[in-house]
Amino acid sequence: MANMLKISEAASLALHTMALLASSQGTTRATWEIAKTLRVSEAHLAKVMQRLGRAGLVRSQRGPGGGFSLGRAPESITLLDVYEATEGPWEAPGCLLGRPACNGNCILGDLLEQVGGQMRQYFAQTRLSDLRGEFLREEKYA
Repeated sequence: MANMLKISEAASLALHTMALLASSQGTTRATWEIAKTLRVSEAHLAKVMQRLGRAGLVRSQRGPGGGFSLGRAPESITLLDVYEATEGPWEAPGCLLGRPACNGNCILGDLLEQVGGQMRQYFAQTRLSDLRGEFLREEKYA
C-alpha cells in the first residue's frame, strides 16, 4: 500500500541531515560523509545543503576538513524551519482529486485538515535539540 504521508525526498534528506548535524554539534561533516551515513545520493544531498545554506540553517566551510555544520543553535531550529527551507511555506493538504474545492462534500470530511494541522503543529514545536539522540548511534543506518 502506498504511503499516505507524502514528504518529498528533499525534505526528508533535509530533516535527517539536520538531525544528524544536531547530534554532532560543533563538528563539521563533509557532504560525502553525510550521504554515506544516510545512504543517499551525494549529488542530491549537495542540492539540499545549498537550500539549507541559503536559509541560514547550515554553514559551509571549504577546503580540507571542510563541510557543513549547523548555522544556528539546535534549540532555535524547528522541523518546520527545515521543511520550509526545502519546500517553501507549509500548505494545508488539499483535495485528493486535485480540485480547488470539494463544495463541502469530501468523503474524508475534515480528516485531511486535522491531520495536516497536527503535522504542522508537530513540526513547529519540535526543535533539533529534541532530536539529538536520534543519531548518536550512527550504525542505525549502516
